[in-house]
Order: sequence, then structure tokens, then C-alpha cells
Amino acid sequence: MTTLMPSPVRSPATRPRPDLSSSGRRPAPSGHRPRSSVLRRGWNGVKTAVLLAALGGLLVLLGSQFGETGAAVGLVLGMATVAGSYWCSDRLALMAARAVPVGPDDLPVYHRIVRELTAEAGLPMPRLYVTPDVQPNAFATGRDPRHAAVAVTRGLLDVLDARELRAVLAHELAHVGNRDILLTSVAAALATAISFLANLAGFLPFAGSSDDDDSPGPVATLVAVLVAPIAAALLQLALSRSREFEADRTGAELIGDGHALASALAKIDRVARRVPMPVQPAQASKYLVHPLTGHGAWTTLFLTHPPVEQRIARLVDLR
Repeated sequence: MTTLMPSPVRSPATRPRPDLSSSGRRPAPSGHRPRSSVLRRGWNGVKTAVLLAALGGLLVLLGSQFGETGAAVGLVLGMATVAGSYWCSDRLALMAARAVPVGPDDLPVYHRIVRELTAEAGLPMPRLYVTPDVQPNAFATGRDPRHAAVAVTRGLLDVLDARELRAVLAHELAHVGNRDILLTSVAAALATAISFLANLAGFLPFAGSSDDDDSPGPVATLVAVLVAPIAAALLQLALSRSREFEADRTGAELIGDGHALASALAKIDRVARRVPMPVQPAQASKYLVHPLTGHGAWTTLFLTHPPVEQRIARLVDLR
């Protein structure tokens, strides 16, 4: 693995440091409102509540197909799922990514960069993880800044230099400060649940194959074709692509260098198109760059990221 050595980063002496903490607002250039506004955080909270309610209602609806007892079971499962999505979203995301915690002695540069950035942004220090994936990527998760976690892949540590790594971590901390991380986890859970219901169609007596094999019948196939786009649409409605532009800009302001993240995005996108990552399409929204880019037309249904070319262009134009 490439040894990460500190590299000089252009000092933004003439720029105010963005404040991403919940107790303060980030200074912004004249004529621009703060990127991480109270309004944005409140709207993210509303969307999260709606998605949690939808997730619980979905299970109640499924259970009601088996009578009153089924509806009661669905209600209990719905309440448990909603509670789990809120309180355990970070653990579920980290477990799905096969992430392992790392300490300052394991990856000192990784820890030092995050410690410096959180101090500058006014955020608590998140827990840090590494996943075994070869594809370079990263994500943040957790229900709020005090319970946040940041994970990077082994591929990211191999491909990026310290300046680019700092830019990527600033982007992920921007998601933490903007309260995007819980919304991302809940939306992914809802989309996954809807897709799971489509798969259940194959087990229904009227939906299975007319033969004795295990191939799906025409009704099951039709349900899958109809339901997957619904799940994708819900995911995309909940996760506006503007949140990535917002995190790009916030992270670049934090380090005073938009070109570093632009360089990192170009490298990550180039490798991601060649190196697949074993991740469910509905779970891909949490990553810095969509991990399924260029790996099948079906996965494009779940794209919640703007094109990398547009993100790079905006970063290069930052002043």
C-alpha cells in the first residue's frame, strides 16, 4: 500500500473557515447564503421522517395481506425496522461494507487529517474505518455528527496522495455537517425493502413458474420490472443530486482547494469504471462516487449522483 506522506495544501488565509457544527453557521461570501443552512438540515429531517414512516407502513401493508394477525406482526416489524434504521443505521452500513475500525497507530495520516479537519469545521471526531474493497471510494454514516463514522476503501488509500485524501475526507465531513448521512441510510433501506418485496413475488403461488424449476414466472418478472423503478424513483426523490454538489463545495471551502477534490474524483471515477464493487444498487448512494458506474444499464436506475464531469467542472470554477 502506498505510504501517505503529508503534502502541502494551499492555505486559504484570505477565506473564512466553514463552520459545520450544529451550533454555528458557516461564514459565506457576500451574496451567498450559508451552504449548511438550518433550512437544509430541517428539510433533511422532514424527508427522513417521511421515509421512516413509509418504511414502517410498507411492512404493515405487507402483513395485512395475511389478515389482522399479519397486520399486527407487520406493525411490530415496522416499528422495529424504523427504530433499527434510526439507531443502527451506521452499524448496518458499516457491516454491509465489511468495514473494520482503525486506530491512530494503524493509519496515522488518515487519523491526523480527520482530526485536523474536524477541529477546523467544529465537528466531533468521527469513528474511522477501512473496507477491503479495491475500488477507491469513501462514505460517511451515522444518525448525527456525534454518532458519525467515516469509512474509506483500501483502494482509496492506494490511489490517492495525501492532498487528495484530505479533500475526500473534507467532502465526507461536509455530509456529516449537512445532516445527509441519516437520510442516505434510511432512503437506501426503503429502496432495498421495496426491491426485496419484488423478489418475494417469485414465492407467491400465482407468480411462480409453471414448470418445476426455480425460474421466476411471468407475474414475478412483471412485478420485479415494475417495482424496481419505483424503489429507484423513491431513492432519487429523497436524495437530491444537489447534496453532492453541496458537499463538494463545502469540503473544498473547508480546505481552501477545489482542485484537490477534482483530481481525486477524476482518479476514483476512472478506476471505478474498471473495478467493480460488490454492493447492492440501493446501497450505492452513500459512496463518494457511485460504485456501480459503468457496470450495467440496470444499475443506472439507482444513480443518485450527478455526473463526475459536472462535479469536477464546478470544483475547478470555485473561487
